[in-house]
Amino acid sequence: MTDPVSRTILLLDIERFSDRDDVEQAYLRRMLYDITDRTLERAGIDETRRLRADRGDGVLELIDANASVTTLLRVLLKEVPAELHAVNRMASRSAQIRLRGVVATGYVAVDELDGWVGSDLNHAFRLLDAGLLRDALRERPDDFALCVSDALYAGVVRHDHPGIPAAEFRPVTVDSKNGPLKAWLHGPLPAGLDRQEGLCQEDHRDTGEGEVPGGSGDRPAPGRPAAPVEDGPAPAGSGSAPAPGPVINVHGGSFSGGLIGGSQFGGISGGHFNGDVVFGDPGKDGGRARGEGA
Repeated sequence: MTDPVSRTILLLDIERFSDRDDVEQAYLRRMLYDITDRTLERAGIDETRRLRADRGDGVLELIDANASVTTLLRVLLKEVPAELHAVNRMASRSAQIRLRGVVATGYVAVDELDGWVGSDLNHAFRLLDAGLLRDALRERPDDFALCVSDALYAGVVRHDHPGIPAAEFRPVTVDSKNGPLKAWLHGPLPAGLDRQEGLCQEDHRDTGEGEVPGGSGDRPAPGRPAAPVEDGPAPAGSGSAPAPGPVINVHGGSFSGGLIGGSQFGGISGGHFNGDVVFGDPGKDGGRARGEGA
């Protein structure tokens, strides 16, 4: 394995790529590569200063650390939305292309299989796959959502360079399998996302699914309704247990239930009742009858 080398990491990914057929996917890939090449050329980064990896529905660019990250960010924020608008206004609905993007910095090494390895690279992919970035893109009218790593924000974005307004970046914390990752999302946070820094957002992928009720740590799960205090009808499925409520003996027999209605006149034969009725031993199933009236 080679020694790790400092790189600028650029990731771009097509939204809902797998929902398209083969012809549409081929078209979207061409558009993605055209937009990526034009963006990097406008940032002054030619092919000799970058390495590319095909990600199927996305692209990974490892850029020479000496290339201007400030210029790259400026072009991404200004040119990519314009490029997407120009492409999409002439494309059918099924061929619309919308992109998630991540820019990060870190050290990357090349292994014996010509693969790229490094924890900074892994973290960049965690940001790209984060649910909050997917949610943000769904709400963007300009078809592009960008997230930068915390290190890149601290080194470049926070200094408010021309064309890179620091005030437009929002702090977020991505909940990944590698632990919480702090990052900065360009533009407004997705609707319903807690505005406070330090939020952990789970990855929803493209399912649109949210939290299961009661699954959030900041609110209790729905409670079980309390048992009624007043007498009521015997619950279904009570088995051989006597029904709740009073038990009244009438001429040597008994009947029971959560509610006894009507008037009792001279025993069962002349009374009116409802609820569970037990003749003989109320603990035995053979002596129970359910119904109303006698």
